[in-house]
Amino acid sequence: MLGAITGDIVGSRFEFNNTNREDFELFTPECSYTDDTICTVAVADAILRGEDFGKVLHEWCRKYPNPMGGYGGRFAEWVASDNPQPYNSFGNGSAMRVSPIGWLFDEWEDVIEEAKKSAIVSHNHPEGIKGAQCIAEAICWLRLMRFSKSDVERKVEKFFGYELPPMRDIKKIGSEGHFDGTCQETVPMALRCFMDANSFEETIRL
Repeated sequence: MLGAITGDIVGSRFEFNNTNREDFELFTPECSYTDDTICTVAVADAILRGEDFGKVLHEWCRKYPNPMGGYGGRFAEWVASDNPQPYNSFGNGSAMRVSPIGWLFDEWEDVIEEAKKSAIVSHNHPEGIKGAQCIAEAICWLRLMRFSKSDVERKVEKFFGYELPPMRDIKKIGSEGHFDGTCQETVPMALRCFMDANSFEETIRL
């Protein structure tokens, strides 16, 4: 969770003004928490309190209505609604808030099920669910099974169908100014950055 939140804060100033450099300063006055930190904390809170994910996400987002960058268009409508309903999203928000599940559940079946529950309150498209499940399961594998990175990559492809792109392709896409906020594109890219890095900091920089 702390890793997810740190990454969110470091990356916050690049969400709408990206950089291709890897030697950027990690923390500046332009950095802050975004909606993804709020939602990550909400997912953990829901688990610890034994409450419904949708209810607690809604509470936290309403409590903090103005994170850096705001809430995405359809999710903002979800937050504003007095009766929020899932809207078939496959945006990567479901994957970006799911890390507590990989830490707070020890059985892979529970991780898969709870990740789905955390996603479907808003991101009930199969790709939105799969992105959340993949990230939570990868965390659980690494925490409990002591799998190598190559083991995790093989299992991600086998169980979730993600083929992780080579870093050269990711850097080429980045140099073209391409932006994508879907699970099916960004989850494999994020995992590749982790696979190729030798440290937490290098992962963020990639």
